[in-house]
Amino acid sequence: MPAAIKWYVRVVDRLSDYVGIAAMVLVFLMIGVLLLDAITRNALDIPLHWCVEAAQFLLLAYFFMGGPMTLKNDDHVRMDLIYQHLSDRGKALLDLITSACLMFYLVVMTVGSISSLQYAIATGERRFSMWNPSMIPIKSLLVVCLFLMILQTLSLIFKHIATLRRAPLHQPAPHGVDVP
Repeated sequence: MPAAIKWYVRVVDRLSDYVGIAAMVLVFLMIGVLLLDAITRNALDIPLHWCVEAAQFLLLAYFFMGGPMTLKNDDHVRMDLIYQHLSDRGKALLDLITSACLMFYLVVMTVGSISSLQYAIATGERRFSMWNPSMIPIKSLLVVCLFLMILQTLSLIFKHIATLRRAPLHQPAPHGVDVP
C-alpha cells in the first residue's frame, strides 16, 4: 500500500482512539450527574430537573463518540456462524462487502443528520422540557461523529484491501497489541 494510505490509516485510527477515550470519560461524568440528582432529590429534597436530561445527552454523546473506536477495534456485533470458518482472506472479503454497506448507511445518516442540524440552527430548536436545552450541540456532535465513522470505515476498507492483497497494514505485536 502507498505511504499516504498507511499514514491515513494511522492518523484516523489514532483519532478514533482519542475520541473513544474521551467518550469513556463521559461515562464518569454521567455517573456524577446522576449521583448529584439522587442526592439532591432524595437527601436534600431539592430536585434538579436538568440532571436526568443532561445524563441522557451524555449517554448520547458516549454512543456517538464510541462508534469510531468500536469500528477500529473490531468490537462491534458480528454473527460468527459463517465468519469463524472463513480464512483470513475470506474474512477480509466479507468485511469489505459489509464495510461498503456500512459506508452507504453512514453517508445516508450523515446527510440526514446535516439536514437535522441545519433545521436546529435555523429554528433555534430546543428540547421541550422544563430545562429546555438547545439541540444544536448534540446534533453537531452527531454530524462530527458520523463523519469520523465514515473516515474510520474508509480506513477499514484500506485494511481489508491490504489483507486481500496479502500485504496487511498492521502487523500483530506480542500480547495481542496491534502496532501500525
